[in-house]
Amino acid sequence: MTLEPSSATADTFLVESRSVACDGGDGPLGHPRVWLRIPEHDVVCPYCSRHYVLREGAGHEAH
Repeated sequence: MTLEPSSATADTFLVESRSVACDGGDGPLGHPRVWLRIPEHDVVCPYCSRHYVLREGAGHEAH
């Protein structure tokens, strides 16, 4: 999984896969690792509000 911060905001990440792991990073936003599924275009972590956006053309991996 490749996480690439978007230029729009440091809390938005462009990703290549529909499944992403989030642990909130270091510091006060850290939390237990959770796996998030991107059903359409994006998902927001319920713990830290990080925003994961599926890169255009990505997410066609086998289930």
